Amino acid sequence: MTSDGGEITVRDNEDAQRYEIRVGAEMAGYAEYRPLSGARMLPHTQIEEQYEGQGLGSRLIRYALDDLRSRGLNAVPTCPFVAAYIREHPRYLDLVPPGQRAALGL
Repeated sequence: MTSDGGEITVRDNEDAQRYEIRVGAEMAGYAEYRPLSGARMLPHTQIEEQYEGQGLGSRLIRYALDDLRSRGLNAVPTCPFVAAYIREHPRYLDLVPPGQRAALGL
């Protein structure tokens, strides 16, 4: 729940190639992805202004990375927010191919 009491849901919208987080019926944000061979590039994350500061971005990225792990896919976090999340949560570092970690600051 958020401060307004809305239920939080996160899902993979494969048609739009993005993970989406909603508060109630409202779109609160998304994390775009681009399919690669054996991976998904994560180039952009957006949280709507009225939902910033509530931890929704972190919740969205945690869902995305857990989803990638469950699918056996790697993550290529070109979005600075995603890369920072992985730096703060090193349990996800194994999802980033070793050859790309240094270039992404990981």
